[in-house]
Amino acid sequence: MEYKNTIKTLLRGSLLLLTGGALFSSCSDWLDKEKEAIVAEDEAFKNYRNFQGYIEEIYNLIPDKEKVNYCTAWNFGDDAVHNTEGYAHMDHQVDLGNYRNWYYNNQCWLKGGTYNGRRQSLWDNSWYCIRKCNMGIENIKSLVGIDEERNVILGQLYFFRAWWHFELMCYFGGLPYIDKAFEAAAIPELPRLSFQECADRCAEDFEKAASLLPLDPAGWDETLPGMQTIGKNDLRINKFMALCYLGKCYLWAGSPLMKEMEKAKNDGVPQLLGASSNGKTYDYDKAYCRKAAETFGKVLNMVKAGDVSYKLAEFRYDNLYDHTKNENAETCYSDIFYTVKESWKMPGSSEAIMRGAYPGVNAANWNCAKIFGPKVAGLVDHDKIIHHPTANLIDQYGMANGQPIYLVRNGQLVLNDSAHWDPEHPYNNRDPRFYHDIIFDGFHYVLSTDALTSDQKKYDYCSLYTGGAMRAMDSGSSTGYFIQKLVPHQCNQGDLWYDYGYAFQSYLPYMRLADVYLMYAEAQAAIAPNVAALKEKPEYCTAYSAVDAINALRDRVNSDDYPMEHVQANLMDTREHFLDEVRRERAVELSFEGFRWCDLQRWLLLTEPPYTVKYSHEFERLETDAWYKTHDPKEAKVSNFHSEELITRPLESKHYWFPLPDKDIYLYEGFPQNPGW
Repeated sequence: MEYKNTIKTLLRGSLLLLTGGALFSSCSDWLDKEKEAIVAEDEAFKNYRNFQGYIEEIYNLIPDKEKVNYCTAWNFGDDAVHNTEGYAHMDHQVDLGNYRNWYYNNQCWLKGGTYNGRRQSLWDNSWYCIRKCNMGIENIKSLVGIDEERNVILGQLYFFRAWWHFELMCYFGGLPYIDKAFEAAAIPELPRLSFQECADRCAEDFEKAASLLPLDPAGWDETLPGMQTIGKNDLRINKFMALCYLGKCYLWAGSPLMKEMEKAKNDGVPQLLGASSNGKTYDYDKAYCRKAAETFGKVLNMVKAGDVSYKLAEFRYDNLYDHTKNENAETCYSDIFYTVKESWKMPGSSEAIMRGAYPGVNAANWNCAKIFGPKVAGLVDHDKIIHHPTANLIDQYGMANGQPIYLVRNGQLVLNDSAHWDPEHPYNNRDPRFYHDIIFDGFHYVLSTDALTSDQKKYDYCSLYTGGAMRAMDSGSSTGYFIQKLVPHQCNQGDLWYDYGYAFQSYLPYMRLADVYLMYAEAQAAIAPNVAALKEKPEYCTAYSAVDAINALRDRVNSDDYPMEHVQANLMDTREHFLDEVRRERAVELSFEGFRWCDLQRWLLLTEPPYTVKYSHEFERLETDAWYKTHDPKEAKVSNFHSEELITRPLESKHYWFPLPDKDIYLYEGFPQNPGW
């Protein structure tokens, strides 16, 4: 399948149609079809089997963010940083304000690279798949079949038309909404819409999709079309997905940035106004946010009642540091992100809502499993590139007593006395998710040392204090931390979990259920008339109040060994303070999943200190090396614990959106570049 490079050719160029016939489980093979598989439109659309085969390619073109090339970058916020060996990658280019690099940097999922063809390019694939959706919708009358078949075909096409537009909008702002498969004879000179105008069009399609599709994977299995792939419908688009994205679409449209941009447009001002927060960070469009809250309330009622198969994955471990699951747990939090020794099973557990196609056997071992751990002495194989968390992210993980370490007050971070955080024991009594996600000083990194060289055996425990062996800028952590949320620490040269025999598989979902709880809480807080309303269940959601939704996530991780308390009263004294806590909860629960840049962007905080500064934690060890071999590292006492600036990002108002490719903005006058670029 040949891909073109501009919107012009992607929208109006000829499309090669693929016949159906493969089950969904084999949709990753669609791009490798022989020439004999290229057929005329009357073949592609004539029956359900062929039509569904035509749609399968769209699933297969959803970018797998973790596997764009040999090393990836999808965290553009203040939560992540590459070591110096990875400074060419897109996340560091964002740190420099060099947003134009997205189009030329073949390690970035926005454009993609050479790995696995063009499969991993959001920009190229969006325009291509939008045209496929429009061609399918326009040819639905060609389908000879029953209404149930037409409904699920149309439902998927409407969903995908909205989804590809929405994903582009999150990074590039409002765009033309393409709802026709234009002929090659003319360039479709459609006006560029505002974000809110484009969101309205997306919402129409998400609603249509929700009205046509089965409720969830189990619902798919019960349909006549779904019975053809029974038991393999987990990744198919369904009503629940469409409703979740409808809610997200409304929340994004109602966020402070989008409200401010709409005001600027209505005032006739071409540039983005008010990039500084100045209180506008809490100024939501209440009409959109109410629609979001009502939609999320509807889906959370379904979850609470057990009407859908989606539920929060369990957080039950016999050893939290090593992600050793409790044998009685039915589901597992880690399985949302990776699986091991399960025949390359697709991650997601019971919680992942939106994912792309199955990534394939051994797909994670080259370009994902080896970029999160220390490269000192070759402890983790491959080159020296490391993607690791900033101290900013570490400070977002609060305390077991439900308190944040820092409060946001007048745009500044202020130490929270109620947290009882002790800088001499900085890792003690933290949120349980900290111990699941973060690798810190003294952590037992390599459990089996038999295969290590004599030099490597010196580093089976992490030395991440200032001046420690794993703090080298080229082969270690510049911030004092590694992360194992997406890839477990056993992916190293001793434990060898990235070897073929362990069948390590990873996939980063685009949406999971915890995100829905968080978005509901934010939408409810955005429209709350007073503080009391935060604790009240609205008529459209009998399952949860805004506070209940956050506490549900905390209840999930709470245990006798690792307690976690609810949102505390001092964080609910004002609507704004509760919103701060919801935002912090997003930073922790969704850490390293690629949402942070979009969140800071839509909250009008992307250009605001302290979010423009990435920093490290520096401290001195007081315990001996031998102490860590017999004690829990979280109990270690340290001295002189403090933060040091690592990178200050020179971001200004234009950086709230990525620039469009220059060659595309010259297509016609109605397709202008983003302001400032």
